[in-house]
Parts: sequence; C-alpha cells; structure tokens
Amino acid sequence: MLPYPQIDPVAVALGPLKIHWYGLMYLVGIGGAWLLASRRVQRFAPEWPKDKLSDLVFWVAMGVIVGGRLGYVLFYDLPAYLNDPSLILQIWKGGMSFHGGLLGVLLCTWIFARRNGKSFFELMDFIAPLVPIGLGAGRIGNFINAELWGKASDVPWAMVFPTDPQQLARHPSQLYQFALEGVALFVILWIYSSKPRPTMAVSGLFAICYGIFRFIVEFVRVPDPQLGYLAFGWLTMGQLLCVPMILGGAGLMAWAYRHNPPKAIA
Repeated sequence: MLPYPQIDPVAVALGPLKIHWYGLMYLVGIGGAWLLASRRVQRFAPEWPKDKLSDLVFWVAMGVIVGGRLGYVLFYDLPAYLNDPSLILQIWKGGMSFHGGLLGVLLCTWIFARRNGKSFFELMDFIAPLVPIGLGAGRIGNFINAELWGKASDVPWAMVFPTDPQQLARHPSQLYQFALEGVALFVILWIYSSKPRPTMAVSGLFAICYGIFRFIVEFVRVPDPQLGYLAFGWLTMGQLLCVPMILGGAGLMAWAYRHNPPKAIA
C-alpha cells in the first residue's frame, strides 16, 4: 500500500480568499491548451490573428466550465441542487461532468465556427488533441481533493484516502484516469493528427478513445453514492454516457474515411 500524499486542497489562502488546487488545475488545462493551440494554428488558420485564437480558447473554456457544472447537476445530483441552488456555484468542491463539459464545448464551438466562417468539424478536429491536457489536469485536481476514489483493493499501489469514512485501501482511480484520459489520449491524438486525416476523423478518434478509457476505469471506480449502479447491477452513469460517445465516434470515423479527403490540421 502506498501512503496518500497529504496535500491541502487550498493552494493559497489570503485572509478570506482561498485559491483551491482544483481551480488552479483548470487554469493549467486552459493555459496548456492555449500554448499548444498557438503552435498548431498557423497550419489550421494562418489568417487568424492572435486575438482570434484567444477568443476560441475563451469560448471553449466557458463551454467546459458551464457545461461541466450543469452536466453534473443534471446527470448526477439534480435533487440536491434543486434543494439548494447555491451549491451550483461551489465548483471548488468538485462536481464537474466531462460529458456535460463536452456538450458545452460542442455548443460553443458551433457558435464560434458560424461566426468565423469555419466548418464545425474542422474546428473540432483542431480542438480535440488539446482537450486531454485539461482532462489530465482535472484528474490531478480530483486526486488532490481526495474525491472520486476507486474500489477497495489489495494492489501494492492502493491508497487510503482521508475523505473515505471506511478508511479502506482503494484504487487511486483518479491517477488511472490521468494516465489514460490525459497522457495516453494526448499522445494518441497528437500523433494521429500530425498527418493529413479526413475531416471528422480526429474528433471521432477522440470520442472512441475517451469513451473506452472511461468505460474501463469505471469498473474500479466507486460510483456516485446518490446514483449507485444504474443497469445490470454493474453499469454506472459514466459508462452509460460513454456508450453513445463510442458509437458516435465510430460513426464519425466511418463517415470521414468514406466521404472526406485527408486534411492536415497540425
């Protein structure tokens, strides 16, 4: 068993002002995505000035934050938020949904594409390889918050999380998701998108790989207590939401290779 590193969830406290590591991880994800996007934008849209890229990053960030929070409220704990709507604003305590954030990004990207004369899927193919940076940073934030831990286990790297009332050694599922959704997904998409690909293909590969990685990790992650298992006694909400992602991603890739010529975006 490995000891859980005791990290204060509050990174900086200045009187009543508290800056949480969870919030800083979002800044890391957004900043990292902006830096990599600035390297890729000249091949995607060489006519864009720097402020146009900043606008895109801002729109996507708003989609992640607003969509992620509202997605968690709707998909995971609607009764609690209806009982106390002020909880919606307390994002430093966690409670963000990837699938809600994805829907937010899709909507914001569609609006941005229409306003700037770009194809929606060309823009999504440009954005997709940047997303794992934020996903990985977010999972580190979950780990520091000692939330979303895994099932009890006797693997040598199991940990006892301070927020676990049972104080059992558990899978550090946040780190599994960091490795898969952050590191592995970034490497796969970055390499794949470095060569000309049909429009929609990069977006499709993102949906497939994320869906598979998340579906796998959910087997060792404790489901949200207010939901538990939703189907067949073992499927979680996260897994159910990943099924249409995987199928949709496969459909996008099939369509892309049948109907669209290869196009480099990186």
